[in-house]
Amino acid sequence: MTDIWTFLLQTLTASGAAVLLLAVKVMFRDKLSPRWQFSLWSVLALVLLIPAGWGGRYILLNWPQSVEIMKTLVTGEYGTLTRVIAPIPLLLTDPRTWADWLYLIYAAGAVVLPARYLVSYVRLRLALKRGRPVQSRQVQAVGAAYDLPVCPAVEVDGLPSAFVCGVLRPVLALPAGTDTDDKVILHELLHLKHRDVVWGWVIAFFRCVHWCNPLIWLCADWAGNDLESLCDQRVLERLEGEDRRDYGRILLSMADEKYARVPGTSSAANGGRNIARRIEAIARFKRYPAGMALASVCVTVVLAVPLVVGVRAEGVPAWRGTTAFTMSAARAVRCSTPAGAIDAYAKGILTGEFPYLAMCAPLDRQDELAEVYENNYNASRIGMEWIMGQNGLPCWPNSGEGYRVFNLEESADGSCEGLLVVQLNCPPEGRPEEDGAVWIAAQPIRAERQEDRWVVVPQGNFQPYQDYGSWTFVTFPRETPVPAKVYEARHGDFIIRAEYWTTTQCRQMESGGDLIPQPHGVFDQCSVVQGMCAIYVGDPANKGEYQKIAVSSAPYRENGQRPALRDPRSDTYTTGSSSSGASWNSSSLNGDWSGEISLNGGGTTFDWERDGDHLPDRVAANLYLNDKLTAELTLLPVEGGAWIDD
Repeated sequence: MTDIWTFLLQTLTASGAAVLLLAVKVMFRDKLSPRWQFSLWSVLALVLLIPAGWGGRYILLNWPQSVEIMKTLVTGEYGTLTRVIAPIPLLLTDPRTWADWLYLIYAAGAVVLPARYLVSYVRLRLALKRGRPVQSRQVQAVGAAYDLPVCPAVEVDGLPSAFVCGVLRPVLALPAGTDTDDKVILHELLHLKHRDVVWGWVIAFFRCVHWCNPLIWLCADWAGNDLESLCDQRVLERLEGEDRRDYGRILLSMADEKYARVPGTSSAANGGRNIARRIEAIARFKRYPAGMALASVCVTVVLAVPLVVGVRAEGVPAWRGTTAFTMSAARAVRCSTPAGAIDAYAKGILTGEFPYLAMCAPLDRQDELAEVYENNYNASRIGMEWIMGQNGLPCWPNSGEGYRVFNLEESADGSCEGLLVVQLNCPPEGRPEEDGAVWIAAQPIRAERQEDRWVVVPQGNFQPYQDYGSWTFVTFPRETPVPAKVYEARHGDFIIRAEYWTTTQCRQMESGGDLIPQPHGVFDQCSVVQGMCAIYVGDPANKGEYQKIAVSSAPYRENGQRPALRDPRSDTYTTGSSSSGASWNSSSLNGDWSGEISLNGGGTTFDWERDGDHLPDRVAANLYLNDKLTAELTLLPVEGGAWIDD
């Protein structure tokens, strides 16, 4: 915790978990044994030790979102995000605002209280040093009878009852001038064996960190009482018959004693009201319902998983609310994957929803987005026009067609770069509308991790292109910012070229008919698109020698073996493709055919998470001229340089 907002996030998270655990303990008070009653507090301890909002998760309620909204309403800040880096108070900056001074007061309390505890403990140890060391045969006898460890004992005047003090060098303090019952000594030696003094320090630690949270203090009191009830149970497990009833009477005799235990000690006495509850637990000894041991484990696990692991914030709806509420809530939804950030960004572009952009925008852009949203949130058209102007979109995108990310490449640090492509509703201004043409716009983007969230940083503006293929199999001009990966080989008068693109998107695009971001999504709808062509580079006077051309191709296998290619020759040339990435096509060369001959292509789908970049290293191709197999070629990436002429 580094400021008042991180403290608020941590303490709200802890309070929610505490309320739930208290309710469960009340519900199962007479059904769970003291052993399991105490073990339930380990769940709350884990919640208190894990920084709230860790991994973009929250417990029970979306506390990070609530804190972000509250902070923005109070301070007007949009360019910061509340992150708890440690579950204890840290002072990293000098106080400048009232919120900083308020946090400083809290941090001071978290220092003063443990200092007070430490002083009390040191004074007690000094008092015990002034006690009279004794070689108590009674203590030795109780330890031997129940096979328990013993420690040095001292007699001190004025003690109301015996207790163990210390962790590393424990001492058993006994009241001077009175006889201490064997059962009380048994109780303290069981504390010693199980090192219950350590738990006392742990409880005191949480009291100090959350000194201003009454719920945590209530839980700390309850945990201390459960620890004593657990020790009572251990005592009763070693006693029989009348001795058990005597133990209950001994506890009743302590009911009037003042309860002021110092951290680092253990004692059978813990106040009249608490002893009354312990007597009730003793009365239920060995009468807990059958099978509750298994039920107790299940209750603990069922509580621990959601309270410790928590849940992630999901996509936000297209809110139309106040700027502070909407933009702060959206900022609190942290995209946990590159795909999630790209999905939020693309859907923000398609819908004009500023909250979607806030989910994946760097923090240094949050103020700008909030200002524009505040001025335009009641007029979506103005908001969309701002987005178009900022990103170079020539006209409104067609949200019904979704988006594609082409040629996505992943770096070693996990960041991704690719070409975001959307379809346009109409041709850009000044461009004619042609039958069968599709206008698209492409923008280079980069998804990168900034601290604990993924963001999208545009690498340029959208550029419009006209395509004559289907929207699913877009073919770009070669001057696009992220061109296709080109493979070529030459044989005689022809260059055989294969062009490959990858395309990815989140499959769960729509929810209830609306475009809702998936901040934790993965690219699970991925495909490779391939286009083939032949380019004539021979003497134009010799073009008449060729009447037919066909090419069959497929990527090389992972083991490096050349794939078997389909023979496309028949009475009429056949055309097709397969899910393995193979394709075959042909063309009749009649009249004055052009220098570039389209041979169509194909495509295949793949698993991005498993396969990553699915583009091949090289491509096998067979060239057929005039119905004859003319060459078996290996197409290499053009960047590789070498022509292969087989």
